[in-house]
Amino acid sequence: MSLERNKAAIRKVNDALNRRDLSGLGEFMAEDYVDHTNQMQGLENVKKFYTQVFKDFSGWHRTIEDMIAEGDHVWVRFRNTGTSPSGKKIDMTVVSMLRFANGKVVEGRTVPRVTGELYQKLL
Repeated sequence: MSLERNKAAIRKVNDALNRRDLSGLGEFMAEDYVDHTNQMQGLENVKKFYTQVFKDFSGWHRTIEDMIAEGDHVWVRFRNTGTSPSGKKIDMTVVSMLRFANGKVVEGRTVPRVTGELYQKLL
């Protein structure tokens, strides 16, 4: 897959997430996708994760601010915004490193790690 196709796939996934449309993620993400940051595996677990994010953060939106592709990897700087159940406005920038194989994203890592205790503080 070309670098531009990989970047286009990331844009499509991002657009789908912003529409809260998880149905087409399998077109761009492998069934056995591994999320090293959130320590989960499988496309269905990714869908459950984002379903919870949408529930926890009203108005959640992710903007691509920068993207670099090299070999089978794409690095993306995302800006995530939304509102927590307590009314706290969230505005967080993260960098995700995503690896492609056979035309789909097969694994990813995100910095900073927004899980566990930090995630709870955001709520």
